[in-house]
Amino acid sequence: MFRSLHMKLVMILVLLITSLMTVVGAFLMTSVTNFYIDSFYEQMNEAFSDASFYSALQTEAAQEDGAQRLQSLLELYSGTLGIDSRSRNYYILDAGTGEFLAGSDEAAGATLEQTANILAARNGAVGAESDIAASYMDVAVPVSGGDNHFIIYIRDDRAAVSDLNSELLIIILQALLVGLLVSILLSFLLAKTMIDPIEKLTEGAERIAGGDFDEVLEVDSTDEIGILTTTFNDMASVLHDTLDAVENERSKLDALFLHMTDGVVAYDGDQRLMHCNPAAVALLDRAPEDCVYAEIFEPICPFAHVLSMRRGDYAEAELTVGDRSVELYFAAFADDEAGGVLIVLHDITEHRKTEERRREFVANVSHELRTPLTNIRSYAETIRDADGDIPRETENGFLDIVISETDRMTHIVQDLLTLSRLDSGRTEMVMARFSFGDAIDAVLRSIALEAQRHGHELTSDCPEHLPLIMGDRGRIEQVMLNVLSNAVKYTPDGGHIRVTAGDAGDTVWMEVADDGIGIPEKDRGRIFERFYRVDKARSRESGGTGLGLSIATEIVQRHNGSLSLVDREGPGTTVRLELPVMQSEGQEALL
Repeated sequence: MFRSLHMKLVMILVLLITSLMTVVGAFLMTSVTNFYIDSFYEQMNEAFSDASFYSALQTEAAQEDGAQRLQSLLELYSGTLGIDSRSRNYYILDAGTGEFLAGSDEAAGATLEQTANILAARNGAVGAESDIAASYMDVAVPVSGGDNHFIIYIRDDRAAVSDLNSELLIIILQALLVGLLVSILLSFLLAKTMIDPIEKLTEGAERIAGGDFDEVLEVDSTDEIGILTTTFNDMASVLHDTLDAVENERSKLDALFLHMTDGVVAYDGDQRLMHCNPAAVALLDRAPEDCVYAEIFEPICPFAHVLSMRRGDYAEAELTVGDRSVELYFAAFADDEAGGVLIVLHDITEHRKTEERRREFVANVSHELRTPLTNIRSYAETIRDADGDIPRETENGFLDIVISETDRMTHIVQDLLTLSRLDSGRTEMVMARFSFGDAIDAVLRSIALEAQRHGHELTSDCPEHLPLIMGDRGRIEQVMLNVLSNAVKYTPDGGHIRVTAGDAGDTVWMEVADDGIGIPEKDRGRIFERFYRVDKARSRESGGTGLGLSIATEIVQRHNGSLSLVDREGPGTTVRLELPVMQSEGQEALL
């Protein structure tokens, strides 16, 4: 027992200084702690005993946004309460649940434990009990205003006490300098025992600091130094593994930074570029060396303003680069001017286009429904005001128009519901294998009478044996019928409509060609958009809603196919439908 290094140190050093340092240090530190605790509770008692201050708290608590108003008031009295947002903070809690509502330290407030003083305040009493063993000092004061009940919770983590005790420890050590000198003289008796292993540990630490983890220190003894040497070797091994893991994580972060879709640009305090990932280069459309803050971002958000922002704050702005709209987020990555500025760039071009399409869609729906509603109202008012003075035949004609306009609105609503279900994925497809040729024949038979009524010549050139395909036959026939109906409607009477079909390995196709006036070049790119119609007047006369092709496109896309216009010479239009013969298992499950 007495041969261990620990006991040798105890016999020579601890008997000389430990007793004195323990007694004096414990007495003084305890006195300082008690003094600071008493000062804290005296300060809290004086503050909350102030009638004007407590009355102001009750007044603010009675407001609808009581928590925010209490926070503003406490910020004004932060000097009186000693709030420094470092060691001493305030929190505003719900008196019923103890839930954190606001405060000077939101991060700590979110994980605030329910102390004895908080529980006392929740029961309507002031919680001001001191616990010297605790690592904090706190006081909880219930505040009520109207129907609102809050708890003002002041908490000090005793950081100031620790600082004072540290200073006090330095004073004690200075006072005991003479005793330490005597102890140093006596420590020479143990020098021989300690120097050699400590020098080895020092050399090993220097090698590790230089990145050399290969050499293992030799353990020469079984005392505390020997145990320390063994622990040192274990530590070196763990440190080596940890550094490898850190380097691996750093590589992952570098890869994420390089390949993330959002742009990231960082500048130091002197506006020198520190980082600029490829996404930022693409969004700004300039090389990294040309990404000068003063030229690009200074007019949008001054550099000095960003540096002055608190941690957690950020500024938003928008930048237009060519035909792109880029959303910018500015934040300082340090709390002082020695830090820098971080900018995150997010491409919102598609979002803006989507919003524009949404507004256009709403406007189109409003317009399409307003026209039949206006007609219905006009004819209904005419019938009402006539009071039976118009001929029965004329009245029936008016009622037929009302019924027709009602049917038109019904078709619009049904088409909108179909599109909504397709967009949300709530429309189920009944998947089964069926003959693509049989589907074409069925659609041709259903449209034959309509084509004959318009005097069209409807012909087909389809192979006898087309492959079986996987899909929802009803939906596919709906697409085919829509394309053929458009050809019949928008081809002048006495025209020619030709249907051809075939297969190409793993796909089948059908084309519908007419010899009508065709689609102008400027309209070809938008023909499949919702509510878009080339000849709006004729579309309304024929009962079209402008939604048929967009619904057909959605159905075809759900089958991994395509619906497109075929470039051709001469008048007329050719629409091509292509579908895969088979669907993937995942796609079948989705459909």
